[in-house]
Amino acid sequence: MIETRLDAVKLDGAGPVYDQIRRAIRDLVVSGEWPPGTGVPPEHALMEQLGASRMTVHRALVQLAREGLIVRRRRSGTIVASPPASHAMLDILSIPEEVEQLGQVYAYDVLSRSDGRPAPEVVERFGLKRSDKVAHLVVLHRADGMPHVLEERVIHAATVPGLAEEDFAETPPGDWLLKHSLWSQAEHAISAIGAGAEEADLLSIAIGEPCLLVERRTWNQSKPVTAVRLLYPGSRHRFVGRFGPYGQV
Repeated sequence: MIETRLDAVKLDGAGPVYDQIRRAIRDLVVSGEWPPGTGVPPEHALMEQLGASRMTVHRALVQLAREGLIVRRRRSGTIVASPPASHAMLDILSIPEEVEQLGQVYAYDVLSRSDGRPAPEVVERFGLKRSDKVAHLVVLHRADGMPHVLEERVIHAATVPGLAEEDFAETPPGDWLLKHSLWSQAEHAISAIGAGAEEADLLSIAIGEPCLLVERRTWNQSKPVTAVRLLYPGSRHRFVGRFGPYGQV
């Protein structure tokens, strides 16, 4: 468990004390200063450091737990939660989980990786700045040995600690990001395109065959985290969502 510094929790003096504590810890989590798995100081330590009552500290931590930012455990203490793997419009499953839910065996290959300033075509495709420093990856995911989805992704080095040291030999990029980075805003779009020659070859489909292109971007406090293009052969996939008047059900 990653240890935290008590003096990192600073109150801003605005509003009720419990809400100041909640905001202070929330900012540390969302900014990435306290990454997933970080130990949150116990109630008695926060009481002493901040001069607050047990009830006030307890109320702040309960609210943070309700927001999904921390996980409270009686014996092992409170830790920063892993980012949620869902999106308001469409469930975002990890690709390994997606394949396993189909009852198939998952595998993947990192076909290429480059680090540093992106090539002009990557800048155009992902709407980057030429000065951005990113890891650019192409990954082929397989289900029972067959090509399942072709992934092209950029990850921003400035907002993802540990990126340079990770080789993605054990965990595919999307799953690694869910465990090692935070995001506060996301968007995605789905469109239909025909497979180009290189894409068709990698996916074992005919050139021009219809595919579903899922494009996702995430940010943390307005700073870009990652952008990904997932190309699914249209004949092998469909996306299903169930909604009620107030969102997903």
